[in-house]
Amino acid sequence: MRLSSILIFATTFASAAGLSLIVAGFAATALEQGSEIAVRRALDTNGFSWTEVAADGLQVELSGQAPDEADRFAAISLVGGVVDAARVIDKMEVKPSDGIAPPRFSTEILRNDAGISIIGLIPESSNHTRILNSLQDLNEELSVTDFLETAAHRAPDDWNAALTFALEALALLPRSKISVQAGMVEIIAISDSPEAKAVLEQQLSRMLPANVKGQIEIAAPRPVISPFILRYVLDENGGRFDACSAESAQARVTILRAAQEAGLRATAECLIGLGVPSVNWAQAAIQAIHSLSMIGQGSVTLSNTDVTLVAAMGTEEALFERVAGELEQALPSVFALHAVLPKPEEDKNSDAQEFTATLSPEGQVQMRGRLADDLQGQTAQSYARARFGSQNVHLATRNVDDLPEDWALRVLAGLEALSHLQRGIVTVGADTIALRGMSYDEDASAQVSRMLSDKLGEAENYQLNITYEAPPASPEQLMAPALCEAELAAVQRVEKIAFEPGSATVADGSQRVLDKIAAVLEQCGELPLEIQGHTDSQGRETMNLNLSQARAQSVLNALAARRLLTGTFSAKGYGEAEPIADNGSEEGREANRRIEFRLFKEKSTSAEAQEGNAGE
Repeated sequence: MRLSSILIFATTFASAAGLSLIVAGFAATALEQGSEIAVRRALDTNGFSWTEVAADGLQVELSGQAPDEADRFAAISLVGGVVDAARVIDKMEVKPSDGIAPPRFSTEILRNDAGISIIGLIPESSNHTRILNSLQDLNEELSVTDFLETAAHRAPDDWNAALTFALEALALLPRSKISVQAGMVEIIAISDSPEAKAVLEQQLSRMLPANVKGQIEIAAPRPVISPFILRYVLDENGGRFDACSAESAQARVTILRAAQEAGLRATAECLIGLGVPSVNWAQAAIQAIHSLSMIGQGSVTLSNTDVTLVAAMGTEEALFERVAGELEQALPSVFALHAVLPKPEEDKNSDAQEFTATLSPEGQVQMRGRLADDLQGQTAQSYARARFGSQNVHLATRNVDDLPEDWALRVLAGLEALSHLQRGIVTVGADTIALRGMSYDEDASAQVSRMLSDKLGEAENYQLNITYEAPPASPEQLMAPALCEAELAAVQRVEKIAFEPGSATVADGSQRVLDKIAAVLEQCGELPLEIQGHTDSQGRETMNLNLSQARAQSVLNALAARRLLTGTFSAKGYGEAEPIADNGSEEGREANRRIEFRLFKEKSTSAEAQEGNAGE
């Protein structure tokens, strides 16, 4: 009986224990699943989808590859807020780093009259010292301020080409800012005139390497125009400007449009400049030109705020008075009108009241006609000698009475007008001054108009017929030797001189390159230039030396055939001795097969060296 009670108690206890174990197992499983689901939902919601979650009992195991250490830490922190942080097991890995990114190399160079400054980060291979020396060589009197830093990283592709171009460009731009990046150069500069701007833009475009992009912005300061003048003439051949000034591009457009409506036939241009006397200048010019077209023929001159309307001889007086009255009422308040209707003077001996001066292409000046007395003759002769040279002036005038009181002033003004020409004739009459001829200055008509209006008054009647011709090349206009060398190198950076394989014959496709090189050399004059031939290292050294000499001579002959003066040129072959690239690759060998144009200082030394090589 006692034994049965014990067995019953033991059986009951074992059953309860087993049931507890079963319940605990179900509870642990439910806890694992609940924790895993909660953690996975939180990770996906916050963008950590790269994380794998596994629950093992009360522990939550995280695995996967984190993009970086920050994301790994963020994932652990997030899971620690969902379950007890002590239950989190971190088995995540961090994606291997790609290494430290190379720095962004760039530099900025500023140059003005006060000096040169350079700032930026460059690779060590760019040779910091060489850059500073190049800047100092531009002008030894300018100070160079150095803010450059260097980094021990490989130079990016096209960095060296961009930096070299920037230094070459800086030599041409005394007032500029140049920004350099790999394969990119930005230039902001100021030129002395619109003509200088055009020349600089052309030179820089030719110098720009093919693998470098350039942004070139060159400003030309507007000139100060004094007096601010416009002169429009209308005759049987149509209208023309002797001078035209405008304060802005918009004003220029409106003035030219008014002139076209009033009979302008030839191509005309208005000089944009500073010094406009009134904000209503364009309005006054348009009204004056329109009034002239209503009269039919004559001229209208605006000199600062003075407006002179001169009708042609024979204009109907009633028409002239009506148009002049309407113009006077329409002009802005600051402008004053002087209207002139010429009338024939039957009793005046026009032949006796005329003075002429002729300027020949050789610079000889012949003065004929009438002067009041010997004093006027001496004055005119002295003035002409000061303008044209003592040996170039010949006086053959006669003294007459009854000349206008301002005759001496008109004669001197006519001689000054003639001095603006290369050849021509000026005729000073009682009613007008007529100048015709040729000038090398495109702005000669405007300059003469301003001068005559300033000296004789805005009411003076004068006729100008000045043609323009481009000036011939002169030594003062030739390019500097260093610039010529840079220009020649720039041509071959775009397309090099090539030869037939193993031959000194220039390839047919390279004839145009030689034409471009000849065009550059025409602007250089007599230049101590060495034409260098170079080869790769394939073949025997002696053969390469002879081939390079033959190719350099072939280029020299080709330039001479283009009628260039080659007396100061020398051809020399260097063979394989001066490679600029690795001869182990086809690209390197192609680079080493080249022609270079180099300045040399001592012609005799170079010639002796050449003879020595020939003897060897």
